[in-house]
Amino acid sequence: MFVLGIETSCDETGVALYDAARGLAQGARPIAGLLAHALHSQIELHDDYGGVVPELASRDHIRRLLPLIEVVMGRAGADVKRLAAVAYTEGPGLAGALLVGASVAASLAFALGIPAIGIHHLEGHLLSPLLAPEPPRFPFVALLVSGGHTQLMRVSALGEYALLGETQDDAAGEAFDKTAKLLGLPYPGGPALAQLARGGQSGRFQLPRPMIASGDLDFSFSGLKTAVLLLTRQQAMDAQARADVARAFEEAVVDVLVAKCIAAIEASGLDRLVVAGGVGANARLRAALDAAGAAGGFGVHYPPLELCTDNGAMIAFAGALRLRQMQDSGSGIEESRKPGGFTVRPRWDLGSLSRA
Repeated sequence: MFVLGIETSCDETGVALYDAARGLAQGARPIAGLLAHALHSQIELHDDYGGVVPELASRDHIRRLLPLIEVVMGRAGADVKRLAAVAYTEGPGLAGALLVGASVAASLAFALGIPAIGIHHLEGHLLSPLLAPEPPRFPFVALLVSGGHTQLMRVSALGEYALLGETQDDAAGEAFDKTAKLLGLPYPGGPALAQLARGGQSGRFQLPRPMIASGDLDFSFSGLKTAVLLLTRQQAMDAQARADVARAFEEAVVDVLVAKCIAAIEASGLDRLVVAGGVGANARLRAALDAAGAAGGFGVHYPPLELCTDNGAMIAFAGALRLRQMQDSGSGIEESRKPGGFTVRPRWDLGSLSRA
């Protein structure tokens, strides 16, 4: 039972093929079902602009998507006629970019007479750690941390998500990118800032830890970004100073994220933490969370590094789970086969998802 996954929510075109019969079988590890995946990043396309240009992103998805589908099917040695469903990112994301993936998915599904399944982008990230060699079991606390989102969720089962806390302003990844720009680093800023911070001296500069003692599970990173702005205006920024600022900023973000994760684990009574999203690839964050887990007696789980950023594998996997759910419940499959258009949701609350 092959499911093709298509991800076009922002600036990466991702495609993957997942075999649900292999990966979702009793006793199997979900990663066994991932037959092939491919990703095209638009970093070079947007580099001159210092950020994503929506119209350019949409046009590039149009150029890349069909060739990537051919690459993935070729790597897997599979024919599109064997597909049982096509899963695509329905939202949230850039409207034009989402429309590219949705239109291709709907057209292919209609031509083959199979379901087209819209997937919530964040649900894909939430479930991506299940594709690790040692996947976590439900229920767990999840930290979604990326350029657009910083949220803590309680994940009880597929489709059962409860928001525990979220950022009140900038997401952590957004703060990384904006701070990197202040330090003169190229786009995308997060990885570049982390690289610069490795050569920084800890303790030279003191930056705030916003809301670390707020008593809730919410976040705020805009003030931290402003503190960096003021610091760079007050200090002569030679190469070492820039590295020291980057180190101070990264440590501040990590301290806040770790403190909130510990608080979420304690409040929930669960013993598993899942970390997903692009910032989840940050080495300092992973080391700090692993240490916190060892000290606090809870396990910490991540997706494979290559699946931390946007990718088609997480959409194909989520699509396979949703397809099995529809088959088990006996509802939704015929509706998903009907022609008549498709929808995208640039704004879509994760909590609105249901098991149905």
